[in-house]
Amino acid sequence: MTNVAVIYYSSTGNVHKLATAAAESAEKAGAEVRLRRVAELAPEAAIQGNQAWADHVAATADVATAELADLDWADVVLFGTPTRFGLPAAQLKQFIDTAGGLWFQGKLVNKVVSSFASTSTAHGGQESTLLALNNTFYHWGAIIVPPGYADPVMFAEQNGNPYGASSISSNEPGNVHQENIASVEFQARRAVEIATALKKGLAALED
Repeated sequence: MTNVAVIYYSSTGNVHKLATAAAESAEKAGAEVRLRRVAELAPEAAIQGNQAWADHVAATADVATAELADLDWADVVLFGTPTRFGLPAAQLKQFIDTAGGLWFQGKLVNKVVSSFASTSTAHGGQESTLLALNNTFYHWGAIIVPPGYADPVMFAEQNGNPYGASSISSNEPGNVHQENIASVEFQARRAVEIATALKKGLAALED
């Protein structure tokens, strides 16, 4: 069985919706899945000052916090993040930055990785955020599997980003178009398919 970790950060719920859809799609594709949110770093005052943020934190309190053991366990890692000035959110980046020990031991080599994002506007940094994450994966020696234009859903009007599924929130909590959901579902299935084939191929080489 292929192990999939969906590791994400979401403040008001948009990325959470994408992450949940990705996890459900990976399960349907036959994978064992862990849905994990990274730890919140923002001060409590900032969270409580935004009702939508506070509501989302409360609503997702039961989602387990990501640990390095999840990263080690996974054959596939799907990372989700909102954009912060064209870059991944600090919360997700902080988690990634703790993975140095796994990297040093070579435990991140050949993991299949893929990312998805959300921005408030159409040109708010989706692509730059996903490409920035890829810089990390090059260092890991991971296998980056983007959705590309490998499925008709990627040509849907609300999609069109080959680097990873993305949504435009228009600053509305939980505002994710169904075409974006279909995009991240395809992205998760594709990652599972590639990882499964990779595991079989590498096992055959060892034989």
